[in-house]
Amino acid sequence: MSTTIKTFAIASAVATAVSGLAQTANAQANEKCYGVSLAGENDCAAGPGTTCAGTSTVDYQGNAWTLVPAGTCSEIELPTMADGSERAGSLEELDRDLPA
Repeated sequence: MSTTIKTFAIASAVATAVSGLAQTANAQANEKCYGVSLAGENDCAAGPGTTCAGTSTVDYQGNAWTLVPAGTCSEIELPTMADGSERAGSLEELDRDLPA
């Protein structure tokens, strides 16, 4: 095997390893935030009667989540609810704004 081929093989292996680390770090930098997505814009799991991404039917549906940067879920500004109470994102499913 020539030196060029060996160098290329080693460089490819290193690039693959670094790429895997970057994807893992990126996945760890996000968290599920419930109750912040608009209808049809959730990332996944919107409760009973839905299948996955894009299946929420109500804005800010409490059991639908979206990935957000870690540590920002509760800081996302949302409109107040119809009764005037504050609405906030949560790291756990919520029992508010569920479809009828």
